[in-house]
Amino acid sequence: MAGFLTTHVLDTAKGCPAEGLVIRLYRLAASGREEIVELVTNADGRTDTPILPQSDFVKGTYELVFHAGDYLRASGQAAAEPLFLDVVPIRFGMSEDDHYHVPLLLSPHGYSTYRGS
Repeated sequence: MAGFLTTHVLDTAKGCPAEGLVIRLYRLAASGREEIVELVTNADGRTDTPILPQSDFVKGTYELVFHAGDYLRASGQAAAEPLFLDVVPIRFGMSEDDHYHVPLLLSPHGYSTYRGS
C-alpha cells in the first residue's frame, strides 16, 4: 500500500469541526520548501480529499500550515490583534508507506496534535 496523508481540525472552544480553515502542505528538502497543495476544511473539519493522496506520496519531511487566525476571525473568536495563534505550522516526517493522519485540536489560546489513525 502506498502512503497518504489526512487531517481533521476540531474547534475545541466551540465543540465542533472547524469548517472553512485553510491548510497548506509543504515538502521540505535540502533545496528548500515546496508548496504541494492548499485545501480548505469542509463542514466535518476534514478536507474533501486526502491532503497527500497515494498517487503523490513520497516519504520525507513535511509541514502542514493551518491558517487558524483567519478561521478564528471568521468564527467570531478572535481577540485583540495580534492574535495569540494565527498561523500554526506542524512539521513532521513520514518514513513508511502508511496512512498518516495529523489532526489539529484548536482553540483561540492553544492547540494540540498527534499522529492519529
